[in-house]
Amino acid sequence: MAAAKKAVLGPLVGAVDQGTSSTRFLVFNSKTAELLSHHQVEIKQEFPREGWVEQDPKEILQSVYECIEKTCEKLGQLNIDISNIKAIGVSNQRETTVVWDKLTGEPLYNAVVWLDLRTQSTVENLSKRIPGNNNFVKSLTGGANGGVHCTDVTNASRTMLFNIHSLEWDKELCEFFEIPMKILPNVRSSSEIYGLMKAGALEGVPISGCLGDQSAALVGQMCFQDGQAKNTYGTGCFLLCNTGRKCVFSEHGLLTTVAYKLGRDKPVYYALEGSVAIAGAVIRWLRDNLGIIQTSEEIEKLAKEVGTSYGCYFVPAFSGLYAPYWEPSARGIICGLTQFTNKCHIAFAALEAVCFQTREILDAMNRDCGIPLSHLQVDGGMTNNKILMQLQADILYIPVVKPSMPETTALGAAMAAGAAEGVGVWSLEPEDLSAVTMERFEPQINAEESEIRYSTWKKAVMKSVGWVTTQSSESGDPSIFCSLPLGFFIVSSMVMLIGARYISGIP
Repeated sequence: MAAAKKAVLGPLVGAVDQGTSSTRFLVFNSKTAELLSHHQVEIKQEFPREGWVEQDPKEILQSVYECIEKTCEKLGQLNIDISNIKAIGVSNQRETTVVWDKLTGEPLYNAVVWLDLRTQSTVENLSKRIPGNNNFVKSLTGGANGGVHCTDVTNASRTMLFNIHSLEWDKELCEFFEIPMKILPNVRSSSEIYGLMKAGALEGVPISGCLGDQSAALVGQMCFQDGQAKNTYGTGCFLLCNTGRKCVFSEHGLLTTVAYKLGRDKPVYYALEGSVAIAGAVIRWLRDNLGIIQTSEEIEKLAKEVGTSYGCYFVPAFSGLYAPYWEPSARGIICGLTQFTNKCHIAFAALEAVCFQTREILDAMNRDCGIPLSHLQVDGGMTNNKILMQLQADILYIPVVKPSMPETTALGAAMAAGAAEGVGVWSLEPEDLSAVTMERFEPQINAEESEIRYSTWKKAVMKSVGWVTTQSSESGDPSIFCSLPLGFFIVSSMVMLIGARYISGIP
């Protein structure tokens, strides 16, 4: 019997979406932006101590390869020829730190996740924040065996080591943080060919797109104009507003960051960002720590049963409060409890908490930009929850607009990869961008009720502040890992120095 003929769909583009909670590989049709197939693997998080959050770097990398292989298998079952995949884009969790041995490619320790608090005393001593950088491009292009050690401007801009004006590693900052510049990756644009896949079903396919996850979502939402904004609901919640080719510095607790640079010779665009540490993570906490739900999807059913929190407020400040407070002393609280309160009310309060935190960063964004947003574009896995989306519209008191295909982070990485010079299968010209079907949620409560609920939330937030006082590393935990990201870079430098001396024969 003759083999079935493979379907011809035109150029396809794949995207690795490596997030805090899971890894995915998705394949899109570059002409229609249609999602053809994908595979997802959940990533385990480890909490070895209070405030520490880690992941196994080998597990992360293996999950990437597994997702690629499984997606290719699914495409084969759909009779789609994987040879039509012309490029791969990468989107990654930002600021998570991994350092490895340059010679062996082996990680020196677990990945220190962006939610981790162990460097708090170091941060206080330096009055700075010291995040890190994860590098998939090097691993996928061969690792220690000739892999390309590079990152893009959006990831580099999150390290506190990068000059977002000159688009180079900053010598003064590196000296201040005692980071050897030679261990840092080369910084490239977000859309160019970095190297080729060295293994697996897609060996030889160029990797030509690289963006931090939130920048990728901004591109995927097609927020290319000054003033366009999106909010992504993942492990955390991240609201980005495109400020065009100018840096806008916040007076209300937001961060100025690089939005994207879509080509070596293309201009850089900037954004204002408001970050919420705990969004989808609070649902995972209710599932894994309290056991009041078995799956994340059950939260919607519980919340729908009661339709209100009945005066219960949940401030999930597990890692302190991010924007606009930047208050590391805060910790999570549930308040307003009565004998009537049950798990359904707590579930509803957890969803409300995500919406209230978004309201706080949206208010800050409106004050910084001067022109209030007329609607909010949203994406991310949590947007499948219709109760959450309606709550968000009610609490913001503006419409919430959700694309029918919520995987905009992966879509943005795919767009950057497909548009790269030398690939050229995805046009980013406005007239060529595919129309997107949207679902719209309008506010259904009056403005007065919205404000009352919001003001009560802010009262609960104030109750969460001041729970923790930190000790400096001199008087506190004597562990060498109490300021791990900084320590990682120093250890890595020492390993490379020893290795260099051994190879060159220097005693």
